[in-house]
Amino acid sequence: MNYTLITDENALTALCQRAARAKAVAIDTEFVRTRTLTPQLGLLQLYDGEQLALIDPLAIDDMTSFVALMENENVVKVLHSCSEDLETFLTAFNCIPSPIFDTQVAASVLGLGPTLGYAKLVEMLCDKILDKGESRTDWLARPLRDAQLHYAANDVLYLLPAYTVLEARINQIDKYHWVTEEIVGLAEKKRAQIPPEFAYLQLKNTWRLNVEQLTVFRHLAAWRLTVARQKNIALNFVVRESQLFDIAFKLPGSRNALSNVGLPPQTFRRYSDTLLALVQEARALFEDTPPHLRLTRIKRLIDFPQYKKTMSAVKAVCSLVAQQQGVGEDVIASKKQINQVLKWQWFDNDEYRVQGLFPDLVSGWRAPLLKEQIENIVGTIEPAENHQ
Repeated sequence: MNYTLITDENALTALCQRAARAKAVAIDTEFVRTRTLTPQLGLLQLYDGEQLALIDPLAIDDMTSFVALMENENVVKVLHSCSEDLETFLTAFNCIPSPIFDTQVAASVLGLGPTLGYAKLVEMLCDKILDKGESRTDWLARPLRDAQLHYAANDVLYLLPAYTVLEARINQIDKYHWVTEEIVGLAEKKRAQIPPEFAYLQLKNTWRLNVEQLTVFRHLAAWRLTVARQKNIALNFVVRESQLFDIAFKLPGSRNALSNVGLPPQTFRRYSDTLLALVQEARALFEDTPPHLRLTRIKRLIDFPQYKKTMSAVKAVCSLVAQQQGVGEDVIASKKQINQVLKWQWFDNDEYRVQGLFPDLVSGWRAPLLKEQIENIVGTIEPAENHQ
């Protein structure tokens, strides 16, 4: 394998100008995400069928030519299981490549496997066995060893041959737009930022809290997300979710009471005064708010008597559509995606609504297949204003 290590702006510009003439380029990212909220980019891989390049973003100040290539609508960007790659692009460049053909999504549509790994895909389509021995590399460390660079290069070397096979098969069944629109929807989710005051909606066990406890939990979750974003710290490295819940549940009013929650000593020293102040502030807000304006207790979908019957009815529609389209049921709808629709219809607030998102089953390529039939079961589904 021949690859070029790109470490300066001129070489990057020349690379991207040549790649812009290609129909498609294979792209991958290597990043580190251990204690940070966002992924930290360490290396970029690009293969256009002729040139295979490893781009060192730590050595290049101006990545404009690369970003322009990623936003060039005339060049398909081929990635595999691109969810974390999209976050990495947003963090590093404030952009998401377009258009994207995700080979894992294509493989799923074609019935090769719902979450097929890259190595398995390459083995199936290219008859090559890849070495994954360097997957635990610290991609921010320098210099990178030859074995690490070789591993990184392999991550794009076989993407284009795989893409060629998958593209032909997808076009035969007229579902290429399923693959690209699926990633457009994923990109919308990655761009979305939940407002801190609604961060509690993404956390577990909220249904166990009474209204006063929930008010406190909402304050704590908003504070934690704000700190995590400001300092780029993974949420659980601020305060663990389970400990945040315990604070809201026990409503400690003193340092001694807070110590019984079991916070690590460092966390207690750093945040104990702040946490106690948040509890006090939220409890005062609860007392000062008229009952009809307070938060309401969280319901679970299983708390709705019609849940099982409605879930089954929607699932039956999705199963029939999958059969008609000749794809697996998992391609059309997961349980989580069905639950998105039901939360949208039954909850005053849900994490999709407050982020300005719309349920998957009534968006993108699924909408013409499913929306009307699902609305016959659950009622008209329309975008709504965010609730406060």
